[in-house]
Amino acid sequence: MGVEEEPAEIWFLTGSQPLYGEKVLEQVAEQSREVCRAVAAGLPAGPRVVWKPVLTTADAIRRTLLDATTDDAVVGVVAWMHTFSPAKAWIAGLSALGKPLLHLHTQANRSLPWSELDMDFMNLNQAAHGDREFGYVQSRLGVARKTVVGFAGDPAVLDRIGTWARAATGWRAARSLRLARFGDNMRDVAVTEGDKVGAQATLGVSVNAYGVNALVASVGDVADVNVNKLVDEYQERFDVAPELRTGGERHESLRYGARIELGLRQFLEDGGFGAFTTNFEDLGGLRQLPGLAVQNLMADGYGFGGEGDWKTSALLRILKVIAGDAPGGTSFMEDYTYHFGPGEPKILGAHMLEVCPSIAADRPRLEIHPLSIGDREDPVRLVFTAAPGPGIVVGLADLGGRLRLTANEIDLVEPDEPLPKLPVARAVWKPRPTSPRRPSAGCTPAGRTTPCSAPRSAARRSPTSPRWRASSWP
Repeated sequence: MGVEEEPAEIWFLTGSQPLYGEKVLEQVAEQSREVCRAVAAGLPAGPRVVWKPVLTTADAIRRTLLDATTDDAVVGVVAWMHTFSPAKAWIAGLSALGKPLLHLHTQANRSLPWSELDMDFMNLNQAAHGDREFGYVQSRLGVARKTVVGFAGDPAVLDRIGTWARAATGWRAARSLRLARFGDNMRDVAVTEGDKVGAQATLGVSVNAYGVNALVASVGDVADVNVNKLVDEYQERFDVAPELRTGGERHESLRYGARIELGLRQFLEDGGFGAFTTNFEDLGGLRQLPGLAVQNLMADGYGFGGEGDWKTSALLRILKVIAGDAPGGTSFMEDYTYHFGPGEPKILGAHMLEVCPSIAADRPRLEIHPLSIGDREDPVRLVFTAAPGPGIVVGLADLGGRLRLTANEIDLVEPDEPLPKLPVARAVWKPRPTSPRRPSAGCTPAGRTTPCSAPRSAARRSPTSPRWRASSWP
């Protein structure tokens, strides 16, 4: 079972004012419902769009935005000024809002009824300047928001709203994310360090340290019958190397890999964790570095970072929530080595073991090979090549007093040649715009390990909240 997300709602708010009178406000409400229905119908699977009564007074606005802030189901609010809505009425509410905000600058009608247009129509449809008033007060207050402009029924507008909506679910996931660290960072490594208290204050992520032998105890509690069942599943889902299959000379290694997965999964479920890290320098009583277990847990939605990299682990979990059910996958990844030519420059991404099979082009092969670090038995792992297509790599670094989010759009491609001697999962990609520019930007600085996500649209989504700010390289 994967890590689950709670149901999510987006509240659709409409601004007006009392002086228009009851009849006009009834029209505003009806047209607002129509726009809300258009938005809800045009969004992909994800948060449910909930219409709220038209807001005309400062007190109603404040109470509604306070309710949105305190309701755990609400991941964000959409606000549209159907008529002119004096923006001072929004100051208290916007100041209290603690959820992502999207300002939808639209109107009920796509086209003007030229021959029938009269002052009643003009009086009713004033978003063209009502939303400007609203935009001003947001800027005056320093409110972080996403602004989308256009007719609500247009596919391009709905795509931008949907992008924000998925990002808002990632924001909520971050606010409640619990992350388990088994051991500490890899010794002497700088970029995986960071201010965990600051990250919790900024992002909401709670990072909790555990001695690795707490995991060892959980692994030891796994019943043989459950190991048998999981091994059978492996043999159905993957192309298992002959020596690992039932009766093979290395079958016990596969059973131990399954035992690690079951013990680790139980530990995470019991603690309410959505992400975790390991460190090959601190394995305690584990006989293998967790590889297969980590890969399968990532495929089920858990975040992961190698060598104690809790920032990447948290980011991966957030991106998996944002991506939702979109085609493609999202994985822990490390830029490993470059291909400068012949042909177009490329990057080969991989890690020791832990690449998520959600990005695999074909059915993964379950293999066992020696690992020169960690001083343990040969670990089992899934080996595959990532599917080609557009994607993105994202990194998160702590610069002292602020977090820096870096992103690079990429094109995942097939390797130029087969890789018969590389016993790990891998991805090959061409960075955009050029290879020299991308590494130079990544060195100024970015995270050393980065989630890799495809499709690109799933990971380019950025939530806007007063408590979630980041800088990015140009």
